[in-house]
Amino acid sequence: MKWQGILAVGVLASCAITTGAAAQEYEVGHNALQIWNDEAQANVPPAVRYWLFAMLGTFALGLFFVWHRPIARFAVLGFIASLFLSDPIAQALELTVADGQVLSGYVSLMHVIFWSPALYLLLTRRPFFSEFSLFGAWSVAITAVILISFYFDVPGAAIYIDHVVGTGVF
Repeated sequence: MKWQGILAVGVLASCAITTGAAAQEYEVGHNALQIWNDEAQANVPPAVRYWLFAMLGTFALGLFFVWHRPIARFAVLGFIASLFLSDPIAQALELTVADGQVLSGYVSLMHVIFWSPALYLLLTRRPFFSEFSLFGAWSVAITAVILISFYFDVPGAAIYIDHVVGTGVF
């Protein structure tokens, strides 16, 4: 498929997505179709708050390995990209709701998109089996963090996509 075809598919997909999420009232919260903002983050259950800190810490530990380990670069850059590119992408595709904020399912979708390359490398190269080192220990931890996150993110992303496209499957 030529770049024009890819561009056309992207434009059609963004039109379908933006028309499906027409003006609607959303609650603040951490479920897929709730607004994920500072208030939602402040009111998450303690277990979710601890998980967010553990997740942040595990990705941050990857900074010790980025200079010599491509897998660490993919993981850390995927995390940074999900933080800093999610809002510009949402605004460009007009996926924001309630004063430029996004739904939790959109955040889940960004995790799946940006963290999948690192998970692929971790699962195909399996450094946690071959390296008995600090990097090997970190690779076990980051693989577990991404897999556990995806356990929640994949359904949330699917619900979100279903919502904005309007298929009514979920």
